[in-house]
Amino acid sequence: MTAIDKARIAILATDGFEKSELFEPKRQLEAAGATVTVVSLEKGEIKSWDKTDWGEAVTVDKTLDEVAVTDFDGLVLPGGQINPDLLRVEEKAVRFVHDFYNTGKTLAAICHAPWLLIEAGVIKGRNVTSYSSIKTDVINAGGKWEDSEVVCDEALITSRKPGDIDAFVAKIIEEVSEGRHQRAAA
Repeated sequence: MTAIDKARIAILATDGFEKSELFEPKRQLEAAGATVTVVSLEKGEIKSWDKTDWGEAVTVDKTLDEVAVTDFDGLVLPGGQINPDLLRVEEKAVRFVHDFYNTGKTLAAICHAPWLLIEAGVIKGRNVTSYSSIKTDVINAGGKWEDSEVVCDEALITSRKPGDIDAFVAKIIEEVSEGRHQRAAA
């Protein structure tokens, strides 16, 4: 039995998520024994954006109205340009990210997903990375940006791009398995 066999991980996304940044973490986390729940704004399916067109869809397991931050041991935020931009204007999504951050549990964001961290007001003073095109946004929000494949500041994990997914997921598994809840509640 691995250390994350009983872990419950949410992936918060909507239409326009980067295909590899949802499907690959989901696959790797499930292979490690976690129960992964795709959470979105509405029931049904959400579609990925794959290079130049709509890509593969995934079924939404629960809506934000059907979950609470206490239901999960970790939260993963996939990127892509469209997905986090749509979510950061949705009060429910921003509140869920903010409230999850305040639990001190593992919160992981890749690529453009740190836009959600910025909107939730949780990036100031934290060591983070992101897709290079939003580096200035991260810095302007008070984040301490660095160009690394994965950055972990307490239980806040960030990565830059699809090429970093293996390191990103390995760090999520490590943090969840060790039950790291070091961040003090805000």
